[in-house]
Amino acid sequence: MGNAAAGDSAAELLLRAAALVPPAHYALAALLLACALLYRFLELHLIGDLLRGLRGGRVALTFHPASHVYHRVASKCRSLHGRYLATPWLASPHLQTLFLSISGRPPSFTYRRQLYTVRDGGTIALDWLLASDCEEEDVGFCDGVISRDDSTPLVVVIPGLTSDSTAAYVKHLVFSMASKGWNVVVGNHRGLGGISITSDCFYNAGWTEDFREIVNYLHQKYPQAPLFAVGTSIGANILVKYLGEEGEGTPVAGAVSICSPWDLLVTNRFIQRKLVQRCYDKALAIGLKGYAKLHQPVLARLANWEDIRKSRSIREFDRHATCVVAKYETVDTFYRRCSSANYISNVSVPLLCISALDDPLCTREAIPWDECRANKNIVLATAPNGGHLAFFQGLTAGKLWWVGAVSEFLLALHDSPCMHRQKAQEHSLHTSLESSIDKSPYVNFMEDGMVTAVTNDDANNSDSDNPISNEMELRNGMVGVQQDGIATEIQNECDGNRSQENVTPAQGPVGSQEQPKQNIDKIQDAIAPVKISINQLIRSQGRSVWLLTYIAFVTSWPFLGALGFILFRKKFRNSLPAKRGSVRDLANVKLLWRGRDGSGSTHGYPH
Repeated sequence: MGNAAAGDSAAELLLRAAALVPPAHYALAALLLACALLYRFLELHLIGDLLRGLRGGRVALTFHPASHVYHRVASKCRSLHGRYLATPWLASPHLQTLFLSISGRPPSFTYRRQLYTVRDGGTIALDWLLASDCEEEDVGFCDGVISRDDSTPLVVVIPGLTSDSTAAYVKHLVFSMASKGWNVVVGNHRGLGGISITSDCFYNAGWTEDFREIVNYLHQKYPQAPLFAVGTSIGANILVKYLGEEGEGTPVAGAVSICSPWDLLVTNRFIQRKLVQRCYDKALAIGLKGYAKLHQPVLARLANWEDIRKSRSIREFDRHATCVVAKYETVDTFYRRCSSANYISNVSVPLLCISALDDPLCTREAIPWDECRANKNIVLATAPNGGHLAFFQGLTAGKLWWVGAVSEFLLALHDSPCMHRQKAQEHSLHTSLESSIDKSPYVNFMEDGMVTAVTNDDANNSDSDNPISNEMELRNGMVGVQQDGIATEIQNECDGNRSQENVTPAQGPVGSQEQPKQNIDKIQDAIAPVKISINQLIRSQGRSVWLLTYIAFVTSWPFLGALGFILFRKKFRNSLPAKRGSVRDLANVKLLWRGRDGSGSTHGYPH
């Protein structure tokens, strides 16, 4: 009873003490607790910036120690070797990303539009901003094209998911590069930029065909202009994947990747992990459904429209739309095959990759650190803050830090010897080989491995006359033989003979050497097709030729041995009596010596 009374009195005392606290203090404590939770939820870093004296976080660079791209290009970029300080009132990756999507404060200008039709009938909007547009109107631009001989550098920009040339970050980049005296063109994705879908093909995170065709078109149209590329978000994934697919064969001189997702599977799982990331997932799914609604007549014919309309996440949209249209087995298969991280090792173009470690969409867990470090052509720049494609700086948030870094890198790359140049195709052939190929008969490899001769008349016949159509093409100093879609190349093996022919003899009259040299040329011209045929047969058949040779030797040596015995048997028999006669004569001589003295001695000679 006494303990209970004491307990009750203690509780009453506690309540009385709490009642004495003014309500304003409780309100202040609740406000502080809410601010702490909000600070944690929004991932604010203002306090950390204040503790660092508003200096910002240092940009970390990852590169190969022997990288010429770093030592000759990136080392000259002040932005990459400094610090990045976010706008104080946007000191959060979520606030930066939200402000970029709502406003972004882009510069004001007008594009010049060019419609380009790709091979499958799709239409792509190319939005141009020329360097002359920032100075004078209608200078150097006529009906949507620039001069063919113009050597002004040209930058191709690939927007992100559901974005086009009107996005704020795209306009920041385009205006910055045009102000530096470069021509810029934005390659909008299919169905975006106010253009309808004109084929049964839609773009996705791994669709590189449109960008490949645009790059080839621009390179052929303006061969004197160095070609550069900048990809943002999903556009960065497309760009890096394209560079890995092309390797040395791309005409792109340099590239920049901004906030790439790198690994689509890891990124998709990341945006489904936390509450704030799931909000981004739903927001992007709404954007994708809006894009699909613009082209509902075409998409409803290719996939189930009701499933697409009910999609609540990116993964569901990809399952019901992307995988069906692009014919992927599963969503994970689509993500794995289209992730640019799988193609980094084959990138042969100077490439700057910029990412923020606090990116709310593209997690740092997907960044391929080791792969970037192993490739001498890649420099990876990571900032501790920046959000997704934002990187606002200054009190007014009027600039994007990564835009300045891209400008510095591309300008330094253009002035350096590190620019990638598409390897020239070698078309030179030796005269002997050219003469043997240009004249009939041609060598034709049939499906059964037989080698036949084809005359000029046969070569000119249509495929309907010859059901087994084989083509011999002369390209890049090699003879390509194509059979049933499998191309095999024969390396020209006359180099050694040709080099020997070009050696001038040190002795002997010139007249006496001309005739042998001409004879040698004629012999080589005659045997060149045979050598090529043999080499091709060996390469096409592989081990089977040597296996057949071995079998033929093993199975034929008994017959060869029997044949040799029959041919040389008579000679062998004739040699035997001669040997026997010589032995008999030696015995007679022995007996003759013994018979002279009737004894066994031979006058001092031993037996």
